Amino acid sequence: MKSLTELAVDLCADPEHPERPGNHMNEATWEFIEALTFADADTIMVMIRETIPDLTGDLPVWARNLAFRLACLQRPDDVELLRAAAADLDFHGPDWDEYAEKLLRRANQLDGSSPT
Repeated sequence: MKSLTELAVDLCADPEHPERPGNHMNEATWEFIEALTFADADTIMVMIRETIPDLTGDLPVWARNLAFRLACLQRPDDVELLRAAAADLDFHGPDWDEYAEKLLRRANQLDGSSPT
């Protein structure tokens, strides 16, 4: 069985990976979504760090958003994770600026930082 990171790499390497998953998902997309759905936050964060360490990786934006969202739901008080998710949303915005701001506010609230 492949790891979530291996499935993410397969997804990135697949020339037919969809920009948005839909009714006609290919096998790489389906396997990635299935593995991500049941992954714990540690596994998700390993995949994120290994496949998109500088925010410019090949993982489709929908997959990045989903991965960060699932990790944040599992760790709502993880300041580092909240900031990483906000940075990723901000990098691929402006559609998600509102969500990025909410994540940053939550992170600042948790660690007592002043708003940025």
